[in-house]
Amino acid sequence: MATEQVVFLILAGGILLSALMVVSVRNIVHAALFLALCFAGVAGIYVLLRAEFLAVAQVLIYIGAITVLFLFGIMLTRHITGQNIPQLVAHWKWALAGACAFFFLLLHLILRSEWRVVEEVPRDSTTALGLALVERYVLPFELASVILLAAVVGAVVLAKQEGR
Repeated sequence: MATEQVVFLILAGGILLSALMVVSVRNIVHAALFLALCFAGVAGIYVLLRAEFLAVAQVLIYIGAITVLFLFGIMLTRHITGQNIPQLVAHWKWALAGACAFFFLLLHLILRSEWRVVEEVPRDSTTALGLALVERYVLPFELASVILLAAVVGAVVLAKQEGR
């Protein structure tokens, strides 16, 4: 077994374990930290795929921004980590059946699909992506940043009003 395969299996196992911990731990802060660990594993898989730009974007956006935003939201919201919150919902059997059905559907698709292997990865994809963002998709890119800014300002305003 090649070194890349061993590293992939370790990262995939870590991602699955941390994702399982996200949905099973009682403390919501610990769940957010396990989510950050899951995002870090995905960034590691991007490095294995030689997609360094996506790996850095994963770290900066998901670990550095989204996880911190989750943690701020958790810290600003009161009474969310009470002891009387049930661990499992009432319909966990239906959720487990749906998850198993989805797993077997994915397994069927994985085993039946034809997987083509590319010998060489294009090396200049980051430049093409950067040019597309500042030339072709500049309006949607800027619109998304304005919407995110408005959401953060709205969350701060709502949090300040709850404190009064």
